[in-house]
Amino acid sequence: MTKTAPLKLSTPTDRDAVITRVVDAPRGMVFDAHSKPELVQRWLLGPPGWTMPVCEIDLRVGGKYRYEWRSADGQSMGMGGTFKEIVRPTRIVATQVFDQDWTGGETIVSTDIVEKNGKSTITTTVRFASREARDAALQTGMTTGMEAGFGRLEQLLEEMAHD
Repeated sequence: MTKTAPLKLSTPTDRDAVITRVVDAPRGMVFDAHSKPELVQRWLLGPPGWTMPVCEIDLRVGGKYRYEWRSADGQSMGMGGTFKEIVRPTRIVATQVFDQDWTGGETIVSTDIVEKNGKSTITTTVRFASREARDAALQTGMTTGMEAGFGRLEQLLEEMAHD
């Protein structure tokens, strides 16, 4: 697989952050990597040094999910939510609330996967409770952690393609 371009971030409205990233894999594999706990735990880790000891996913409308991360120095972070829409293999929409509510309330996260010529464009739209919450989240360096995760996702997808 070839290395794809880094993620792109846009802020089309006062509450939305839209992250777009292309990966060299078919959308079915990308959807699985976003929805199967044993796969999510391998790539959705943020910056280097973090693990995800808890990854629970009940992938159905109304189903819940729970993620908990731990850093090498013992920090922890957790979040969860409820699935609102699932269209396999193209779309997942869920609520998201962090345990330490640094995002100012519930966000809605929509992940859309579009395949063209064997590559998939992942578009994640995060709708925050307010402009202030969105701007604060963007100031945390969240895209740096997301790009590290996407790099791991590409490695995982390459391994999946060879299995």
